[in-house]
Amino acid sequence: MSLIALLLGAYLLGSIPFAVVTSKLLGLEDPRRYGSGNPGATNVLRSGNKGAAALTLIGDCLKGWLAVWAATRLGFGPLEAALAGLAAFLGHVFTIFLRFNGGKGVATALGVLAGVDGRIAILCALVWLAVAFTTRYSSAAALSAAVAAPVAGLIFLGPQASVLVLAVMAALLIWRHAANIQRLRDGTEGRIGGSKKPKAD
Repeated sequence: MSLIALLLGAYLLGSIPFAVVTSKLLGLEDPRRYGSGNPGATNVLRSGNKGAAALTLIGDCLKGWLAVWAATRLGFGPLEAALAGLAAFLGHVFTIFLRFNGGKGVATALGVLAGVDGRIAILCALVWLAVAFTTRYSSAAALSAAVAAPVAGLIFLGPQASVLVLAVMAALLIWRHAANIQRLRDGTEGRIGGSKKPKAD
């Protein structure tokens, strides 16, 4: 029962839609009404308000990290802590507060990785930055980082069950980017820093 309570709490924590909350507090348009329609930091950046995007990024990262940290502080093992991180990620992607229509989960996943092992998060962040800098496609950067996550987990942690949890999270993140993958193929994907435009999906 304690594990169920942990996972439920982590899911509810992950469900907090910082993109929507931050935009509302700052008097900005709901991020679900423009750009990709995704309630995440990259889409909030399309509003032109970098501060709002930064706050969204920090909030989404923190909830992933906090879920893992809390599980560890409560005495749970590495596998349970990773599962709590996965629950927070699922909360972000399928948030109960937005009728189970959440974000892609990139920032929350990074927070989870930081909670599991900082080295994994740093490596994935570097991969994201390298791809984003060279292509200016946030989705391509996210997909590359997702592929790198379980590989980095194996490198730094070895064949542990928690690495399998990271692989599941990475697979879900890639699945959430299915529409982005199609737009990348079609050459219609929006670039980082692009102007606000009609909702794409």
